[in-house]
Amino acid sequence: MASLDCSRSAAELGSIEGLGPAKGAQLQAVLELARRSLHEEFRRDTVLSSPGKVRDYLRISLSRLGHEVFMGLFLDSQNRLLAADELFRGTLTQTSVYPREVVKRALALNAGAVIFAHNHPSGIAEPSRSDELLTGSLKQALALVDVRVLDPLIVAGTSTVSFAERGLL
Repeated sequence: MASLDCSRSAAELGSIEGLGPAKGAQLQAVLELARRSLHEEFRRDTVLSSPGKVRDYLRISLSRLGHEVFMGLFLDSQNRLLAADELFRGTLTQTSVYPREVVKRALALNAGAVIFAHNHPSGIAEPSRSDELLTGSLKQALALVDVRVLDPLIVAGTSTVSFAERGLL
């Protein structure tokens, strides 16, 4: 029996042996409702008290996408969530990120810290050299306005890689 993948479309689910198109659509609807419920629960629980909560939220938000998205979780000085924004959207393999726009958003929210995340639709969560260079540029730009970069994360399917845990921050 095929395993269930939250990123599958209703048609793909309907093609699993034993599931027809109607059941596939129902299952896709249930998965989407669960995703939305978890998303809302994260937004209500505004204190980011553990790396696990952040990872879960990012997997829910980014793992199912077929294109790259760069997002920022903007936090106040007590690490309470001010905003979770999709800042830039790209193609299958890349996204253009502009540090100036990130700094503008952080200042507009009066953020004290930020966690960045982007997805790799390829399914490989390993950071590239360009990911490392971008992190350095963002960290430097935000330091000029006293905004801390707590961690950039990469989401690929069910895998999440933390730059901070790898010593890349």
